[in-house]
Order: sequence, then structure tokens, then C-alpha cells
Amino acid sequence: MQILISGGTVISAAGAAGTEVLVEGERIIATAAPGTQLASSWAAAADLVIDAAGKYVLPGGIDAHTHMEMPFGGTFSADTFETGTQAAAWGGTTTIIDFAVQAKGTSLLATLDKWHAKADGRCAIDYGFHMIVSDVNDTTLKEMEACIDAGVNSFKMFMAYPGVFYATDGEILLAMQKAAATGATIMMHAENGIAIDQLVAQALAAGKTDPVQHGLTRPPELEAEATSRAIALARVTGAPLYIVHLSAAQALAAVAAARGDGQNVFAETCPQYLYLSLEDLAKPGFEGAKYVASPPPRPKDHQASLWRGLRTNDLSVVSTDHCPFCFAEQKELGRGDFSKIPNGMPGVEHRMDLLHQGVVAGEISLARWVEVASTTPARMFGLYPRKGTIAPGADADIVIYDPGAAQTLSAQTHHMNVDYSAYEGLEITGQVETVLSRGKIVIDRGEYHGRTGGGQFLERSLCQYLS
Repeated sequence: MQILISGGTVISAAGAAGTEVLVEGERIIATAAPGTQLASSWAAAADLVIDAAGKYVLPGGIDAHTHMEMPFGGTFSADTFETGTQAAAWGGTTTIIDFAVQAKGTSLLATLDKWHAKADGRCAIDYGFHMIVSDVNDTTLKEMEACIDAGVNSFKMFMAYPGVFYATDGEILLAMQKAAATGATIMMHAENGIAIDQLVAQALAAGKTDPVQHGLTRPPELEAEATSRAIALARVTGAPLYIVHLSAAQALAAVAAARGDGQNVFAETCPQYLYLSLEDLAKPGFEGAKYVASPPPRPKDHQASLWRGLRTNDLSVVSTDHCPFCFAEQKELGRGDFSKIPNGMPGVEHRMDLLHQGVVAGEISLARWVEVASTTPARMFGLYPRKGTIAPGADADIVIYDPGAAQTLSAQTHHMNVDYSAYEGLEITGQVETVLSRGKIVIDRGEYHGRTGGGQFLERSLCQYLS
């Protein structure tokens, strides 16, 4: 089947241009300038012509940080791979990279098999995996190589959560040495968990139990300290480093300095740090629990620094850290003790829209929108040029986006399997109209046409930014 997307403005990391896009099967097979004889011949022969006049035509979004069905604190994140990937598609994301979570005492390969069992045959869009390494030993270090051979070449480690995911500096150093030798990427949750646990214990002992204490006991200085320490360990080992969900201006300054020195250090931020703040954690009653994530939303004055970091490329990617827990029954596990509130927020459906709102507000350009939401994640995690671009030979992961549409974000209308919206009532400009995943229409004008199992597992190559 041939599909012609006609009349739209293709937005790429390089800019905007009126371009006709021809799709055959699962791939983009050609592009042409509008009004040419070639484009006219395509229109006559195509099985379907999609009129994109007045719309943007984008490469499908790539959310490089999601947690579907993730175990945490005795419960699981509320979106399954089925519901979460459907919600992603509604929001213009056509690829996710989720995290397989190694439990202490288990093997990486058994963990990977377990996550394949959760996801394979259930995803509406394409997907890949990172590996969370919580147990560093000789066997784990050897298994990292087997994971790379299986297309999983990015390994997340934690400086937070002692007793669960926490890794010592020595363990991090060993994993980074393996990454330097193999070309793999170490992803780091950079918060000083040892110091944070002391602050949490002090707050609880003083009777301070409200959700805002989650933010106050995880101060930005402890994110900055851990970020600087991770950068130092990466410098010693020569490993590439990717800081996940960076939220604080001080941590960003450490990343910018390292990048200025030529070190292979990259960082992502998330929409919650661009739009939400410590004030949300301080909402009356137990409402603040909705915004408990780690790192927490920061005071509002950090937001300008993060937007600036996106413009300067010291922040290279925007992911969601989508890890939804329902307010009823799940977030409520922490009533009376903020440390028991499951950490995470929903967001996979709204990333593209919230970033477009940044375009509307003049924070980033159209090209930068596509770059941080699609093209850079594809290059960072070994998917380019199959993903992240509108070009012949690429997968036909295409979003037709109406830049003038108005919408109000709400739990009443979103498709994520969670009972609240972190952005309830937020009015934004721009909305997805049509989404193709490998040439198949999955979303079209408010209707879902995808299917469970339509997505494929992606074996990824190494990071394409390494100098």
C-alpha cells in the first residue's frame, strides 16, 4: 500500500520545508517538493492521500525513558505495555525505550527475558529496552556484553535508593570500565541517596509527613553533588555518561562544564521539571502526592535554566520518566508517611504537546522541538536513521500535527491508565491529528486504529554521538 502525505510542512532537526512524503509498506520511500511533476504522479498512483495542509509533518516521537509495569514499593506502575504504548501513540510518540529492572541477586539476561515476556506481543508501537543494573559482580559485568549483543546497550545505575537500586562508587566505576571497553552507555540516576535517607529520617522523626517533604528532603544540591561525582567517575574511566531526568540548575551547570571540557556527558530533562514545581508538592491535603517523583519538581526558578539548557544543547533529550501510580490506592500508600508514596508521574501521552507549548511560548524552535523529542533520542540510543527522521529508507513513523488546535489536558480525556493528570486543566495549543507507526495508521482524527502487538522490539546499535 502506498500512502502520500501531501501539503504539509515537514519539520526536521534542520528546519522546516514544504515536502510531499511517499510511504510504501513500512518505510518512507521518497520525498519531493510540492507541485512537481513527480509529486503529482505520486498523488495519482497512491492508494491513500492524506491531506496535511496547514499541518506539521514530524518524525514520530521517541520517549527514551518509560517505566511500564515497573515494580516499586510493593506495587506496580499502572500502565501496562499495552495501555502505555497506546497512550504514547495518542500523544505522537511512536517508539519507547523502557527499563528492564534487575532485582538484587538475579541475572541481567533473566531480567531481559522477563521484560520481553511482559512486552512482546503487547505493544502498539515499537519499543526497546535499557537495563537497570542493581547488582554489580563478575557475572553481571560479563552479562553486560551479552545484553549488548541482544541489542540492549545502555545500563542505568542509581546513586539513590539505598538497599534497593543503590550502587556504590566502586560498583559504578566497575560498570563504567565495562562500558568504556564495549562502547555501552551508562545512564545515571544522580541523587545522593545516603544523605537523602538521613534527611528523610530526620523529617519523619520531627513529625513532618506531608508530600512536600519529599521535595524538601531531596534538595537540588544533592542532585548536583551526585551529578558531579558521576561525571568524575566517567572521566576516570572514559565511559560515556547519560544523566537521566535532570531537574536542577546546579546539576545542569555540572553537565555544561563537563561538556565544555569535551567529555562525553549527555543529559535529559522531563516535562514535569519544565512545567511543575515544588509548589505542586505543597498543594493542600494529600494532593501533593500526585507530584511525588525522584528527583522532585524544583522551585520555579529552576525552569528557566532548564529551558536555556535545551536551547544550548547541554540538555540533549526530553523524555518523560513515565511511571504512573493511581492516586487512589497507590499514592495513598504514603498517607501519613511521605517516604512511602510511590515515586512517579504519568506523562508519556503529553510530552510532544508540552514541548510544542514551549515552541508557542518562544522557549525553543520548531527544529529544536523535533530534535530533542525524536532525532537526538534516535541517535543517542542507536536507532538513527531508521527512526527520528523523515527521509527515504526510514521507518514510516510519522505524526501529522495541528499547530493551531486547542486542547485542555485532563484525566477525563487522556488515555493513560491512571486516575489523575499531573497537568489537569492546562490549556495548550497544538494537537496530534494522525499517527503512523511503520506505515500503519494508529491514530486518526480522534480515533484509535492500532492493534495490540503491532509494535516490534528494536535491537539498538551503540550511541552515535561518541567522540
